[in-house]
Amino acid sequence: MDYDIAVLPGDGIGPEVTEQALKVMKAAASRFGFGLRINALPYGANHYLKTGVTLPESAFSELRSAKALLLGAVGDPRVPMGPLEQELLLALRFRFDLYVNLRPAKSFPNVRVPINTIPEGRALDILVVRENTEDFYMGLGFRDRGDIKGKFQVKRGLYELGGALGLTISPTSDMAAALGVITGPGSRRIAQRAFAMAQARGDGHLHVASKANALPQLYGFWDAQVNEVAADYPDITLKRMNVDNLCYQLPRAPMDFGVILCPNLFGDIVSDLASSLIGGLGLSPSANLGEGFAMFEPVHGSAPDIAGTGKANPLAATLSGALLLTWLGQSEAARAIEGTVREYLSKGANLPFEVGGDAPAEKVGQILTDMIQAK
Repeated sequence: MDYDIAVLPGDGIGPEVTEQALKVMKAAASRFGFGLRINALPYGANHYLKTGVTLPESAFSELRSAKALLLGAVGDPRVPMGPLEQELLLALRFRFDLYVNLRPAKSFPNVRVPINTIPEGRALDILVVRENTEDFYMGLGFRDRGDIKGKFQVKRGLYELGGALGLTISPTSDMAAALGVITGPGSRRIAQRAFAMAQARGDGHLHVASKANALPQLYGFWDAQVNEVAADYPDITLKRMNVDNLCYQLPRAPMDFGVILCPNLFGDIVSDLASSLIGGLGLSPSANLGEGFAMFEPVHGSAPDIAGTGKANPLAATLSGALLLTWLGQSEAARAIEGTVREYLSKGANLPFEVGGDAPAEKVGQILTDMIQAK
C-alpha cells in the first residue's frame, strides 16, 4: 500500500530536519512493506517574499488529496511577525479543523535534563492534549489609537462566528484588544479525546489546566464543559489546576502527571515546559489531528540562527514522522522509529549538538536510516 504525504519543509532549519525525517520514514516504510508518495510544497518565507502570498488557495486543494502533512518549521526574521504564523500555520489548523494538538514529552536515554525529580530507573511520559482551534488563537484582535471599532467573521469546523468590537478610551491612548472564544462543542470534543487517551494509557487520572479564578467567564466556562465530559469517565480522576500552579508543580513532581488537557493558549506554554524537562524542544514531536486529515511537526521553531551550521537536531521531526505513521495505521513502523531513536541515543555516540554531540543533522539521519535498514 502507498500513502500520499504532503511535505512543507518551511523555513530556517525546517528543510534540514524534514529531509532527515523523510529519509528515516522511507526506510521504515520499506522495511514494513508500504510506500510513501511525497509531494513537496514550496510555501514559506521565501515564497512569501517573492509573491506576497503565504498559502494560495491551490495549496489547500493539493493538501486535500494527501492523507497527512509533514511540516518542518515556520518563521523567518525577514518576515514581520504574523503572516507566516497566522496565514500558514494557523490557517492549516483552522481550514482542516485540526482541533486535537498532541504534544508528547518522553524521557530519552543519555539526554541531560534540568531537574533531579525523576526517580532513578523511571521515565517521564507526559502527553499534553491541547485544544487547537479556539481560545485567544482565534485571530480576533485589533489595535488603534483611540477608539477601536472592528468587525470580524471567522469560520471553524463546527460553526461560523461573526460580530463587532467597539471600545473607547479617555484620554485618548494607543490600545490593543484580543478576543478569546471558547465554545461548548469545541471544549467537549477535545475533552472527550483527552479522557479517552488517559483511559487507554491506564493512567487513572487526568490534569486539566485552567485559570478560572482570574478569567471566570472564559476558563470557568471551559471547566464546566470538561466537568460535563468527566461524568462519562468515572474511572478517571479529574485534577483541575490553575495553569500557574501547574507550571510550578510540573518540574517539582513530574511523575505525578500523565495526560494534561489544556485550552489553546495554555497548551502552547505547558508543552514547552514539558519539553524542557526531557532535555529540549529538539526531542519533542507533535500531531495536529482532525477527522480526515492531520499535520505533524516538531514543536521547535525555525531557529534561523543555526540554519546551515550543522547544529540542527532532526530527532523531533523524525519522531513527528513516527506519529504520522501511527496516524496512517502503520503502528509497527512508528514503534520501530521511536525504538531506533532510543537505541541510537543510548549508545551516546554521534549525537546532535543539542544533546551534547557534534553530529550534523545529515549524519544523524543517516545513522538512524542505517539502523532501521539493518534490522
